[in-house]
Amino acid sequence: MADTIRKGKYVRFTYRVSDETGQVAERSDQPVPYVHGEGGVLLPKIELALAGKSVGDVVTVDVPPEEGFGPHNPDLVFTDDIEKVPAEFSYLGAAVTMQSDRGETMIFHVTRIEDGQLTADGNHPYAGRTLRFRLEIVEVRDATDDDRRMVAELRSAIPLKAPH
Repeated sequence: MADTIRKGKYVRFTYRVSDETGQVAERSDQPVPYVHGEGGVLLPKIELALAGKSVGDVVTVDVPPEEGFGPHNPDLVFTDDIEKVPAEFSYLGAAVTMQSDRGETMIFHVTRIEDGQLTADGNHPYAGRTLRFRLEIVEVRDATDDDRRMVAELRSAIPLKAPH
């Protein structure tokens, strides 16, 4: 009998993320690992949908902003004259680390350069968007201590969780 996904299982899956129009926003054909039920890696709605599934199963989950990456916050979008911005941040996609008045560190991405103006956005790229996640399970087995350590190291790199 095939292993099913439940707490303590090491799981690997491939995925595709698309938006409301069906446009693919992101995909990974390289399997992504996590340990089920140990939190911090996947959006809760995605982890819940994977419970009870087995290798070969395909799971599709629609995630609205309030269950995913939150609403788009216009207060996190800034525009300034490009001459005031250091050259190393003056290109589309540049990541700019900024600190708030409360000492929080945030990453802003340059999303637009037009008419001498540069726009940086601190929202998650998926904020305000309803997304469809299609995941195909490629491995399910008991997790080892090494698996747990490896997944803990990868947590910040896994794109299927909301920022804190």
